[in-house]
Parts: sequence; C-alpha cells; structure tokens
Amino acid sequence: MGCAFLVMLPGCAQRQPEAQAPVATPPVAKAEMKLTSAAFKEGQPIPRTYTCDGVNVSPPLEWNGVTKTAKTIAIVADDPDAPGGTWVHWVLYNLPADNIGMVENMPATEKLAAGGFQGQNDFEKIGYGGPCPPSGTHRYFFRIYALDSELPLNAGATKAQLLSAMEGHVVSQGQLIGTYKRVSN
Repeated sequence: MGCAFLVMLPGCAQRQPEAQAPVATPPVAKAEMKLTSAAFKEGQPIPRTYTCDGVNVSPPLEWNGVTKTAKTIAIVADDPDAPGGTWVHWVLYNLPADNIGMVENMPATEKLAAGGFQGQNDFEKIGYGGPCPPSGTHRYFFRIYALDSELPLNAGATKAQLLSAMEGHVVSQGQLIGTYKRVSN
C-alpha cells in the first residue's frame, strides 16, 4: 500500500451561512476509522495557526482503518455551533483510498496533486477556511468517510452535493473534534 499526502490554504470571509435544506448525514458504517492530527488531540483546542486569527492553514491529518473495499476517501470539516446553522469549513473527496493523511497547509486548489478534489466551503472559497467563531467556544468536526467508489462530482462541489453523492457508498468512517474560542487582543 503506497503512502500519499496532500496540501492546502484557506480564507476567512465575513458572511452568514446560507439557509440549507437539511441534509442527512450518511448512516453510521460498520467499520470505524481513526482520524488524528499532530496539531491537536480529540476534544482539545485547535491551535491559532489553523484559524482566522493565525495563518489560517489547514491542519495535518492522519488516518487508519480504511477497509480494503474502499476506493476513495472524503473529508468534511464543519462547525455545528455557528449562529446561522452548520458552517462548512472544508470539503474534500475522491482522495485515493491508499492515502494515509494530509500535510499541513494544503493548497487552495480544486484538483489535488496526489489525486482527488476540494469543494467549496461556506466562505465561498475552494479549500480550507479555518475556525473563526463570532463568539464563544465552537466545536469543529472533521469527519472522514471511506467510500466503495469514485464519486461522479466535479471539482468545487458543496457539502450537500457530496453527502448526496456519498449515499449508499460509505464503507467506514471516523471523526476528530477540535474546539476554538477567539481571544480578544
């Protein structure tokens, strides 16, 4: 099994999330994947570097437990605590299933050099947009899905388009949760 790593960059815009029709999260798969980051531990604060208060680059991620039937990987990072509804920070899909992680600071490009695509976040940009909560401590869910097929999506897809295309194709999944609270200067 080969190892491949990917890379990306974010933006921090000030706009309200659009009203979204409820999108069902794919059902919990039988197999569980483990998603980790060298930057923060499960349930712990996300370092400022990966937020709008810092450099706003994507954190490094690593995973294991991908089932042998998986063909591709998808990742969604979002904030369910946003005032106007869940705010999407990152959408990736059709990553090769033999990838075991992504390096810090992925470029904000639709097509990734190691394979796969990045979609549009709620900052209306391609790639990663770091935590930037207006107030309080927010939770950031990084969810990973192993899929049994390549998805028929063009680059730049939204979270809603991704979840719809993933329906019936999730063979394993996992998540990592980080938190962030902005500090006044």
